[in-house]
Amino acid sequence: MNLPNPADLLPQMARDLQRHLADRGITEPRFIGIHSGGVWVAQALLAELGSDAPLGTLDVSFYRDDFSQNGLHPQVRPSALPFEVEGQHLVLVDDVLMSGRTIRAALNELFDYGRPASVTLVCLLDLEAGELPIRADVLGATLSLAPDQRVKLIGPAPLALESKTLSAS
Repeated sequence: MNLPNPADLLPQMARDLQRHLADRGITEPRFIGIHSGGVWVAQALLAELGSDAPLGTLDVSFYRDDFSQNGLHPQVRPSALPFEVEGQHLVLVDDVLMSGRTIRAALNELFDYGRPASVTLVCLLDLEAGELPIRADVLGATLSLAPDQRVKLIGPAPLALESKTLSAS
């Protein structure tokens, strides 16, 4: 499988994001990356934009709807938002959009901090495996995978995509 190079996707994503924000009159967005791949993509995107804006991070482990089934991941980190959420225009960044459940969990957590004015979703990849009606406003690329295939972002620098096939049990 030919996977795109994230470095090739980021310049167009930055242009698309600038256009999206300008069309909505958003001049001071607050960036939030979902741990850990979304944080890496957000950092790379901010660098591409030439921005030194503070970056918030979310670890949505406690907000996932499969938490009771899967338990706590051993690498759970606290979320850190160095700005208010209430009334702000947020840019939520994730690496791979698959089922939409991570984004749903992130939105639930964000609303616990306050009611944002808007949330723009930016994703490096969409795997077209949606289970919830969630789609990115800004997207790097779309991939269709076989049911036993997964894609993982490796980083933080340089960013690279890795494919793997799940073993049958």
